[in-house]
Amino acid sequence: MAFFSLLARSGSLSSAARELGITPPAVTRRLSLLEQRLGVQLVTRTTRRMALTAEGEEYLNHARRITAEIDDIEHRLKLAVAEPQGLLRVNATLGFGRSHIAPIISRFHKAHPNVQVELQLSVNPPASSDTSYDVCIRFGEPPDTRVIAKKIANNRRLLCASPSYIHINGTPKTPKDLKQHKCISIRHGDEAYGLWRLKSSNDQETIKINGPLTTNDGDIAVQWALDGHGIIMRAEWDISKYLKSGRLVTVLQNYRTPSADIYAVYPQRHRLTGRVRSFVDFLIHSFEKN
Repeated sequence: MAFFSLLARSGSLSSAARELGITPPAVTRRLSLLEQRLGVQLVTRTTRRMALTAEGEEYLNHARRITAEIDDIEHRLKLAVAEPQGLLRVNATLGFGRSHIAPIISRFHKAHPNVQVELQLSVNPPASSDTSYDVCIRFGEPPDTRVIAKKIANNRRLLCASPSYIHINGTPKTPKDLKQHKCISIRHGDEAYGLWRLKSSNDQETIKINGPLTTNDGDIAVQWALDGHGIIMRAEWDISKYLKSGRLVTVLQNYRTPSADIYAVYPQRHRLTGRVRSFVDFLIHSFEKN
């Protein structure tokens, strides 16, 4: 189509040949092949001049429109890469989304005002197959290989309690000691409820915990721990300020808990989408600075 548009603009086979940098017979062959494929004559030609047939005029009109649309699409894609734009749908868990992701989105929008961001906070992360979001912020690498998971920050789950609780109830020395303590349980989606898995250098133990308080909200559980109601397993990002101030202290530091590294998860189809790539890169850079 681009060839035929150039040929019509040039006005002659020889002019088209000069513009394309090929010989006039080569132009003639390309035109003949095009006419053979379409099954119609597009041009009447003599040694001195050429003219479009009615079919040639119709083909030219469509060719110019289609090639213009292709140019427009390419231009839009280049702009999208150069400057992200469009709607970006983000999901994050309640506490982490409120305290960490929302401020980052505020800075991201200032840097990229052409991106409209829709942030949805939920108690539990959506399923990997859920197409309602472009990017989901998750703890622990998702097992679904059909999505892309980029680590945006290292993170640990820690066991901790208030000094007042430790003073009254003592410090657990081994995972089995947790059975004699009040433990605050948090329900996380499909995760096994009331079971804590702890690893040492030689072994892994699964402990069925006991306690009078349970919630599906991490902020509430942390507050209960601060009030001295028991031991909690919580992500480091959520309790680091309380550990620094001494309002919470860690226990069983020699045991590792399940991974809680923070990932940005998005579908394979978005791997080249400018707004998604820019946002994920912005997340990684923001957490590196912290």
